[in-house]
Amino acid sequence: MTGRLVDSMRTTFSATRVRNFRYFLIGMLVSNTGTWMQRIAQDWLVLELSHRSGLALGITAALQFGPQLVVAPIAGVVADRYPKRTVLFITQSSMMAITVLLGVLDLAGVVRLYDVYLLALALGVVASFDNPTRQSFVIEMVGRGDVTNAVGLNSAAFNLARIIGPATAGFMIAGIGTAPVFLVNAASYLAMLAALYRMRVDELHPAPRIPTERGQIRAGLRYLRERPDLLMVVVLIFFVGTFGMNFQLLNALMATTVFGK
Repeated sequence: MTGRLVDSMRTTFSATRVRNFRYFLIGMLVSNTGTWMQRIAQDWLVLELSHRSGLALGITAALQFGPQLVVAPIAGVVADRYPKRTVLFITQSSMMAITVLLGVLDLAGVVRLYDVYLLALALGVVASFDNPTRQSFVIEMVGRGDVTNAVGLNSAAFNLARIIGPATAGFMIAGIGTAPVFLVNAASYLAMLAALYRMRVDELHPAPRIPTERGQIRAGLRYLRERPDLLMVVVLIFFVGTFGMNFQLLNALMATTVFGK
């Protein structure tokens, strides 16, 4: 019984045998926890600055996540053309700088609603390049043999951060305000940058570099149109993301308007 349990655990965490992926998984867990903390703090700050306006909260979310609709195809091309580890260094550092600026403005008491709008937009644009690069980087760390397990662990770490981050942010906001939450999130990016720095480049499995050609985005869209199975997944994620994941708006408004907190 014990032997089967040990074998099961080894299978469940098989991708963690890869040193580079272990660093990546830990760094991503810390960074994603900070990101979820910021989402809660940002919502709360917007409500404070806008006198509890749901419209302002919706505008902020649209500015932060809207760029992915436009930038994501371009970001996919960038992820194919350039070393993913280098791209992640740039995106993670940029997001850290944006978060530091928001935290400093909030800490100084000079932050305005339009500052949050602008920084949310900047964060959304950079994240549009970070997300596809980070997700496609997984296979370069573990190879094709462990990619399924690595994707599963990646998803588990993301959802664990989604539990820890908001809860931690709630306690911090109640105790010391929103500004420290932004600064903690900025510091969390250091974990991911350290993980990228500590990786052994010679142990990566880089994908063949895609040559620069015109019409690559159109080719990608054409390939998607010719694959009904992939198109169905994209449509499904669109509807789930659009109509089923509005908790970012509802949670903060429910806390203020329904529970009076």
